[in-house]
Amino acid sequence: MYMKLCSASVLGVEGMLIEVEVDIASGLPQVSLVGLPDPSVRESIERVRAAIRNAGCRFPLERITVNLAPADLRKMGTAYDLAIAIGILAASAQLAGARFERLLILGELALSGEIRAVPGVLPMLEEARRQGLSRVLLPAGNAAEAALLSSLTLHPVSHLSELLHAGAEEELPVYEPSLQDAAPAAPAQSGAGAAGDYNEVLGQHQAKRALMTAAAGRHNILLLGPPGTGKTMLVRRLPGILPPLEEQEALEVTKIRSVAGQLEQPQAGLVRERPFRAPHHTISAGGLIGGGSIPKPGEVTLAHHGVLFLDELPEFSRNALEVLRQPLEERSVTIARTRAVVRFPSHLMLAASMNPCHCGYHGDPLYPERCVCSPLKIASYRAKISGPLLDRIDLQVEVPRPADATASQPGLSSAQMQERVLAARERQHARRQMTGVSWNCELEGEALHRAAPLDSGSTALLAEAYEALGLSMRSHDRVLKLARTIADLDDASAIRTEHLAEAIQYRCLDRELR
Repeated sequence: MYMKLCSASVLGVEGMLIEVEVDIASGLPQVSLVGLPDPSVRESIERVRAAIRNAGCRFPLERITVNLAPADLRKMGTAYDLAIAIGILAASAQLAGARFERLLILGELALSGEIRAVPGVLPMLEEARRQGLSRVLLPAGNAAEAALLSSLTLHPVSHLSELLHAGAEEELPVYEPSLQDAAPAAPAQSGAGAAGDYNEVLGQHQAKRALMTAAAGRHNILLLGPPGTGKTMLVRRLPGILPPLEEQEALEVTKIRSVAGQLEQPQAGLVRERPFRAPHHTISAGGLIGGGSIPKPGEVTLAHHGVLFLDELPEFSRNALEVLRQPLEERSVTIARTRAVVRFPSHLMLAASMNPCHCGYHGDPLYPERCVCSPLKIASYRAKISGPLLDRIDLQVEVPRPADATASQPGLSSAQMQERVLAARERQHARRQMTGVSWNCELEGEALHRAAPLDSGSTALLAEAYEALGLSMRSHDRVLKLARTIADLDDASAIRTEHLAEAIQYRCLDRELR
């Protein structure tokens, strides 16, 4: 007998429907699993065999062929276990198979017949909804996560034996969130985050102003200064001033966490806080952008719609840093393998910090004798950051050692800074119909010139900076985008000369290289 069911897989961070075909014919007892399965899928036959027996059913002693289609796509993971088990039971007339047609089936089987949760449920269900499926049979452990997508009827099950006693479609359990399942929704960010408040940082007003500008327009930022001046502390407080995720952004971030298996409390709803990722400097290039025979998301994708913090930037390998060029420019990563080409989203804000030299004290005006690095050693240290990568960092800000820490004032709090960021964000939203983009960092070509027109004085200033600093055309446009954000923070409809001058002075490394 023959049975065809529908399951799903994840390719990158997008779902893909998979047909599970089961055929039972006369012959020597054996099971053939075809359709490019990887080891985790091939091993499913032994899990299915034990689960069927322990659920009180008979595993057919005949020739069984299981095909996973499309056959040219490599299959991995354990989400097909339940569909394979139901297909075998239906093809051997131990289960009424008609009620499982046009039903998405997901789940991993334990040897006891228990049905375990699987990662990546959200993108799989989103694709099923797009393909017209409305009902899903899935593990009870995934029900709260699946309920984040509306308009789908969910049938959660905990054990394979539950399907044997359900005689009709209506008898399949239907998920209804209970009071026990409900958890308080994740609050939107407001002011200080877990890392603390900016009013705890004494002094460093220029750095805080730069971070507020970066947050308002989603610009990349690099803090440069000697050890102990607060660079890491400043960046770690950045999530506390970022705008909360919009609905579509929240869905995308939640999908990525679902695929990565990092969705800790799905019953709390969609993720509402922007991601903040801070990988160690020993991370590989594959760890940053993703990889593997079947590519998995890396840190740049896990930081999608959030912040990727690279502390001590020159300590990262040059190869790892160079792979950031495409994500920062195109806001996505494309990884090609023999069997598949996968695109991962990576619309992120890069925040980095670095010392001025190996010892960290080069250029210290208070204690110039503390630096023991030769000019050659300093050049070697900074050469780890290539020109093309530095070109993609909008704000390069010096964080000096305060002359007198006791006299420093705290300045704005995180709540006050976030209030200004949100106001600037609203001005960008108001221009969306004219520009077609949501953030100033996305402005390109004609949209940039419409959103950021310059008067004659500002045009002359930018042309002078272009020549004096040796800016590239990319840096030229990034200065213009940054000036637009500074004007938004000042509630100015037009870019004034002081806004452009502030944007230019943030390129401290360009000044030092001249």
